[in-house]
Amino acid sequence: MSDNSDLVKSVGDLKEVLGVVTEKVPDLLRGLRDILYSPEAAENMAGAVATFYKKLMEAGIPPEEAMDMAKGYMINLRELMGGKGINIGNFMGKEKEED
Repeated sequence: MSDNSDLVKSVGDLKEVLGVVTEKVPDLLRGLRDILYSPEAAENMAGAVATFYKKLMEAGIPPEEAMDMAKGYMINLRELMGGKGINIGNFMGKEKEED
């Protein structure tokens, strides 16, 4: 069994850890959002979808089917990059209030 001094130290350590998490996590999420929704990310996604569509066409897939498949591929990429689950864009919409 631990005495009260150990408990106070543990609570103090927890408070310190939570303070760091509260301070650092919003910046981390903003950085992640900026990576996922940057012009470079959009360009990479567009290039991937265009390449996928082109390869489907080269393989003899009819244009309408290839377009449907490319749309599905784009939706999957968007979901993979954060479009599903926590919406980082909306979550980080509020700026941190000044103390």
